This record gives sequence, C-alpha cells and structure tokens, in this order.
Amino acid sequence: MQLVHGLHFDNLRGDLYGGLTAAVVALPLALAMGVSAGAGPIAGIYGAIFVGLFAALFGGTPAQVSGPTGPMTVVMAAVFTQYTAMFPDDPARGAALAFTIVVLGGLFQILFGVLKLGKYINLIPHPVVSGFMSGIGVIIILLQFGPLLGHPALPGPLASARALPEILSHPVPAAVALGLLSLTVVYLLPARINRLIPSPLLALVLGSVALWLWQGGEISSTVENGKTLYRMGGATVLGDIPGGVPVPRMPVFELALLPGMLKSALMLAALGSIDSLLTSLVADNITRTYHDSDRELIGQGIGNSIAGLFGGLPGAGATMRTVVNVRAGGRTPLSGALHALVLLAVVLGAGSVARYIPHAVLAGILVKVGTDIIDWDYLKRLHRAPKAGVVMMFTVLFITVFVDLITAVAIGMIMASFVFMQRMVELQLDSIVAITSPAPESPLSETESRLLEAAGGRILLFHVSGPMSFGAAKGMARRLAGFDQYDVLILDLSEVPQIDFTSCRAIDDMLHDAWDSGREAYLVSCTPRVQAMLEQQGVLDDRHRDRLLASRREALERGLERVRQRSGD
Repeated sequence: MQLVHGLHFDNLRGDLYGGLTAAVVALPLALAMGVSAGAGPIAGIYGAIFVGLFAALFGGTPAQVSGPTGPMTVVMAAVFTQYTAMFPDDPARGAALAFTIVVLGGLFQILFGVLKLGKYINLIPHPVVSGFMSGIGVIIILLQFGPLLGHPALPGPLASARALPEILSHPVPAAVALGLLSLTVVYLLPARINRLIPSPLLALVLGSVALWLWQGGEISSTVENGKTLYRMGGATVLGDIPGGVPVPRMPVFELALLPGMLKSALMLAALGSIDSLLTSLVADNITRTYHDSDRELIGQGIGNSIAGLFGGLPGAGATMRTVVNVRAGGRTPLSGALHALVLLAVVLGAGSVARYIPHAVLAGILVKVGTDIIDWDYLKRLHRAPKAGVVMMFTVLFITVFVDLITAVAIGMIMASFVFMQRMVELQLDSIVAITSPAPESPLSETESRLLEAAGGRILLFHVSGPMSFGAAKGMARRLAGFDQYDVLILDLSEVPQIDFTSCRAIDDMLHDAWDSGREAYLVSCTPRVQAMLEQQGVLDDRHRDRLLASRREALERGLERVRQRSGD
C-alpha cells in the first residue's frame, strides 16, 4: 500500500501554485476562525498548519486541503466557552481541557477509519446535510454581529441574537466602517481580480492598512470581563500574537468531567468526518478521481490529534480551499502539505504585522463564510422538493441553531429513517395483490387461473412479492379485514426473500383468525430462509403444519377441494 495516498512528482508546478494559493486563502480564514472560537488567532493558524499537513500526508483525498472550517469552529467555540467558563480564575486550565477534547476527537476519527465507517457518509440524506450546514451558516452569521459593530463576540447564537437590539443601538463607528469595507470586498470584488488575489486576503490587507493610516498605528490594551482587548482608536484589533515554533502540551483529564469531554469529542469527530468526506466528494467530482474514505478519516484524525496537542483548532477538509487548490493546479498531497508549511513560515515571521488586523474585518470575512455554507441551492428548490424532505431540512436547521449539532443530525436521521420505512412499506403494500378471480395482470399460470376460476370467488389469494417488513404485514392484515366473502385464504409468500419477527406474528394472526372463524387457510413458501423463520417463530404448530405448502398450485387445488366440500355441506 502506498505510504502517501496519491503521491507522485509529475505535477510539481501545479502543486506549487495550488499550495501557495490555498495558503493565501487559508491565512485570513484561519485567523478569523481562531478569533471566533475564542481560542485566539494563533490557534486558528496552528490548526491550519497541523491538520493541513498531516491530513495531506496520511489522508485519502490527494487534492484536498484541510484546516479549520466553519462547522468545526462553531463546535469548538461552544466547547472552549463551556470549559473556560468552568474555571474563571484559571482560564488556562479550561483551555487545556478544551484542546484535550480536540485530541480525543482526532482519536475517535482514527477509530472511525480503522472500523471502516467512511462508507456510511452516503447514508445521510441530502435534506439532513442541507439542514445542519445551513444551520451552521446561520450560527456563524449570528456570532459576527457583535464584532462587526465593534462589540465583543458573545457565546452562542441565542445570546448574540438577544443582544442584537443593544448592539445596534450602540455601534462603534470605526468598527462599522471597517466591517462595511470588509463586506464590500468579499461580496463585490470582481471575479477577475478575485482570481489574482483572494477577496478575504484583500479585505484583510485593506482593512488593516485603512485602520493603521486612520489611527496612526498606536495600540492600547484594556481588560474587560477577564480578557485583554487591544484597540486602535475605537476598533478592536488582534494585538500581540505569539510567534516562534509551537510547543506541545500534554492532554489534561479530569475524571468528573470525562463523560462530557467524550461527548464533545464525539461531536467534533462526527462533524469533522462528515465535513471532510463531503469535501472529498467535491474533490472527486472536480478531479475525476476517487478518494479513500477510511484513509481520509485516519488522516484527519491524526491531524486533529496533533493540532490539539499544539493548541490548534480542530479542522476538516475545507471545500473552498480545496477548490482553489485544484483550480490553481494542485493534484497531489504535496499541495496540501505545502499550504501548511507556508502558513508555518507566516507564523514564524509575520506575527508583528498581524497584530494590526481589526476584528470587524475578520467578522466581515466570516459573514461571507456563513452565507457560503448555507445551502441556497436547496432553498431555491423548496417549492419542488418533497414535503417530507423540507420538514426534515428545517427541523435539522432549527435544532442546529438552538440546540446542538449532534442532536440535530440524530433527529434528522431518525426522521429520514421513518420516511424511508414508510416509503418502503408503501412499495411493499403495492406489491401485495388480493386475487379472487383470474385477471390478465395476475401472476397466475393458466392452470392456477382455472383452479381459481372454478372456486367461484370463494378463494382469497394474497400474493406478496419482495421483502416483507412489519409495516407491510400489518397493512396486509388491515386489507384482509375488508374481505369477508371467502371460504379459503391462501397467503402466497413464494416470491418473498425474507421476513422479520413482526411479519411472522402478523401472518400467524391472519392464519389463526381464519381458522377461528371456520375458514381454511394455507401458507405458500418456497424460500428456505422464509420457511426457517416461520418455523423458528412457531407460526404453524403441530395441528396446522400440513397447511404450509410448497407451491401455489397445490394450495389452490386443496382450497378448491375445501370450497366444494363446504358447498356440498
């Protein structure tokens, strides 16, 4: 097996351009997501470096570029806020627990890959994916209202929404101006310029230079609510950013908090896996290649575990950075690894420049990220989409925003399962044919048709084809209750490949109801698997074992004989 999936050296120029371009796009996004998560801008950069490097080297999607993403940042913001709030007098302790959760999340992803769970990404229906991606986009936008108007970011979308009237009534003019400049650049930059210099980077440079020229470059610091805020004039800026090579930190565990930590880690792992594999599908589509899902999960897990050890944000396959990389020529893991090394070089040499970046500019960039994550394509098709899918989508969106992501996806999958089962039951019920007289579309042979016709409508034949679920069995029992003008019931399971426990009980009830009412009933089963299940569940006891017949013709012959006997009576 190849050590680095998809590695070759025939595309060095394309990989060089792709890696450099992806790094240029990743820099402002990583800074913004580090700030949004509450862990600081350097945490975003570290996450982009370590997840980007190790996911490229050990992952299963050659052209994919990984790093902090909107969905992962939303979850990490909740985790970071939760654990730092537990220890207001020792925020470093809470931060250490939060980054330990990142390490655990990475280990869960490695386990997912080892257990070969990657293929199950295809089982998540589009309305569920659409709902939680759109919900994440709404969360990101809500969280940026405060910084965009010059106020500190608040923990959680609900708090941000509740504080909106107060924020709108007391805007900071400098921050508003910078936020509007940032939004204008990221939304309105012409495509031909955007191809030369990505709009997030241009917004970052223009906003920082504008504030520096306006306020003269002097930064002051104040402490508010236990946090140090850096200001240049009226606008908050990043301030001092640590430089140099990051130092690893050992994970920290507290037994009383371990169940909650594992739950949060599982949430990160599940979301990171879904996010990455969806991006892998996008990369496959663009490059006309096929990724290795399980290997991708292992690579992402290694990257996230190491990122957590170095105080970096968790990450996943980043769709926009991956697309930029491919369009610039990147095709192998070299481009993703190079993107990480370029960011490392930036950390080592550009910390003194990044301190002037305004929070409002980063907020404008993240608003664009949030709107890009929302599934506008599905929303445009709502009037044509199935109602069940629309209900699923909005339910998942609502729970994502107001509860949490794992609950949203779990409820979405439960809803999708019920919808799928209902559709299968409807298809199975359509395959159940109640026959009392021969018809051209009936599955009977010529001999069987003559036997049924000779019975004069006194034989009721229920013919079932395809797998029989409990829902279909109960539907068949309800349909049987609508017939009463018959002497013999034949349940034909000759074309049923398998049945479940509840189906066996429903069949047993139908047979015994017929016998208890003085009618005869026969069961036709040619499949050893079905017959074994029927015998295992005791559907036919010793008194009625001779009613299980091997062919429909034999059942019709015995049924006709019984009808004639009753007529003679």
